[in-house]
Amino acid sequence: MNGEAPSRATLVDAFRTQARGCESAGSPLYAALLERAAGDVAEGGIFADVLAEYRGQPVLDALPLRLLGRAHALVLAGEAAELARFYPSAGGSFEIEGAWRALLALVTARRDLFRDAATSWRVQTNEVRRSAALLPGFLRVAARTRLPLRIREIGASAGLNQGFDRYCYELGPHRWGDPTSPLRIHTEWEGPAPDLDARLRVTDRRGCDVAPIDLRDPSEQGKLQSFIWPEQHDRLERVRAAIALAIANPPTIDTAPAGAWIEHNVVPSPGIATVLFHSVVWWYIPEPERDRITAAMESAGARATAAAPLAWLRMEGARIEEAELRLRIWPDGDDALLAAVHWHGAWVRWVG
Repeated sequence: MNGEAPSRATLVDAFRTQARGCESAGSPLYAALLERAAGDVAEGGIFADVLAEYRGQPVLDALPLRLLGRAHALVLAGEAAELARFYPSAGGSFEIEGAWRALLALVTARRDLFRDAATSWRVQTNEVRRSAALLPGFLRVAARTRLPLRIREIGASAGLNQGFDRYCYELGPHRWGDPTSPLRIHTEWEGPAPDLDARLRVTDRRGCDVAPIDLRDPSEQGKLQSFIWPEQHDRLERVRAAIALAIANPPTIDTAPAGAWIEHNVVPSPGIATVLFHSVVWWYIPEPERDRITAAMESAGARATAAAPLAWLRMEGARIEEAELRLRIWPDGDDALLAAVHWHGAWVRWVG
């Protein structure tokens, strides 16, 4: 918990900003609840009370989603029966007045739990459908370098997207991956086909996160699922399938800040293409750490050769309506826009 206490107006604006983001990304339930919560904060209600000890930047910290994630965790654990009546993820039917009353009652009854969530929880979505946007980027690296890939991920959470090559994909009319995979990912696709014929081989994978999710712990699995929005059943099904695959093939996730970790773990090596990737992480990284990451990648890129290439694949924010998929390959490659993508991977507009 760092920084100063934000003003009430700043908190209200953060809740309304997140409400708009939820509305545009397909969660009218969260959009409606966050609008009501914004009004409660403005009036000095229970939400203002549980946020009294929060210090930081509420938009960058995804503060509203910390609180709703805490509530959803209680719903999924069977500890919030009244709210569960209105959450489709627990078999309920959404109705705003009933859901809002139930949420207010829950926050009031468990205010210490929500105070803790506001100050110490970190949002961990690890949305595996984003792999539908990342896969074409990895295919482009494989096509251009014709080398096996060593992948490195920052902001890895539970590392579910590191297993991208174990999933089966329907990219609009295009198909890729093992048709027997227990996880099938469908996305709408616009534009020419990606590099489907590229030989993609992942020989090594590793990631880092400042607060990684340990999938061996059932409570951590529950926390990961709690940040899925309650009416989005398909997202819950995908994350559960990805968790099962990850438990069978455990990723290596180091507990570390990204800058120092990259300096030691993202190093060009002969006979292999080293790829740093991340998805919807940059927004949450403080500016000095971003500068350190960029400097580390520029330094590593300066050491890359055709026999030891380095790539930087990013699915990060452009506008509230969509993200961008960008790729740079060293040596000599310019930073290129590959696609505009939905934040949760529901569609890809490929430009390649």
